[in-house]
Amino acid sequence: MGTAEGREAQAERVAERPAATRGQREPDRDIPVRGHVGGSADTERQPGYRPLWIEEPAKRHPLPDPVRTAAVRAVLIMAVTLIQAMVAFLCTMAGSWPAFPMVISSVVSTVVATWAVVDVWVTRQVWNQRNGVVSEPSSTARTLRRERRARRRRERAALREQERIRRRGGAGQLSHP
Repeated sequence: MGTAEGREAQAERVAERPAATRGQREPDRDIPVRGHVGGSADTERQPGYRPLWIEEPAKRHPLPDPVRTAAVRAVLIMAVTLIQAMVAFLCTMAGSWPAFPMVISSVVSTVVATWAVVDVWVTRQVWNQRNGVVSEPSSTARTLRRERRARRRRERAALREQERIRRRGGAGQLSHP
């Protein structure tokens, strides 16, 4: 049934179908139909409905902004470095004149890419130390927060004392300003 016979058989099957179903496809069970009664909230309650994906909470927290910025920068620099290395290799194989400058620029780019990766690591460590993600007792961030809280307490106590003295009309002071 390779050519004309196959087409004839298919045409007969199409002609036998009712006119209402000729242009329609069978709907996918996973995809909710637009204009369906009740919208998406009702389609989730239907017994045969199965969503395309299920949202799961992230196992890890997203990167902080400074770390993400450094990581994106490092990825872009590494991509450029790889492209430069590939072009340098191809120019060298072809014996083209830009081979030497491309090799030199690839070496420089490799140094810069290494620096960018180290920058991501250092930025992450600094962010963790400043913002207290590290849960060690000797965390610098915890010590800094403790000092800030003590300083604020002393400032508030001094303001309360000044306010109390002012309300008394200066009583309790050794000398007036």
